[in-house]
Amino acid sequence: MDGDEIERAAAAVRDGDLIVYPTETVYGLGADALDSDAVEGVFEAKDRDRSKPVSMAVPDVETAEKYTVPTGRERAFMQAFLPGPVTVVLERTGDVPDVLTAGRDRVGIRVPDHEGVLELLGQTGPLTATSANVSGTGSVRAPSNLGERVRERAAVVLDGGTTPGGGSTVVDVEAGEIHRRGEEADAVERWLSEH
Repeated sequence: MDGDEIERAAAAVRDGDLIVYPTETVYGLGADALDSDAVEGVFEAKDRDRSKPVSMAVPDVETAEKYTVPTGRERAFMQAFLPGPVTVVLERTGDVPDVLTAGRDRVGIRVPDHEGVLELLGQTGPLTATSANVSGTGSVRAPSNLGERVRERAAVVLDGGTTPGGGSTVVDVEAGEIHRRGEEADAVERWLSEH
């Protein structure tokens, strides 16, 4: 994944296209998270139920704060765990489209701990953060394992080699709830009980 590939992927996102990108867990399916039509394309590629929200990847906590309204506790949590394999559910601003959140007033925020993807996010702005597979099928850890449906719909596939696997831990810090256990789940649980 060199600078030219990242630039090509960023251009595809700006054109409203889908891309596949590596993270520190699995490969993600990316599109402009603020463009309702592009997000709709992600749902179609994944054959995902429209009632299930999709998370949003951003390059850093400061950017997350442009699209969410975090409490002090949520901000402290993000500073402790991001970037990393954790998705934080936060109150969203009006800039985040309904299609992304399935109409909910909260959005999952992810800051991947992956240098190339952080560089990409710096060029694209928020991207959808959902695994690059058809819903109900296994997550993808290498580009060679991408399903035909996703591969056909992606304008660019960024090859970051084989990823470690696992999934992000999804947490609602204000409610003190872990919605999905993944990487770092034990550390998240400890933090919630201590703060």
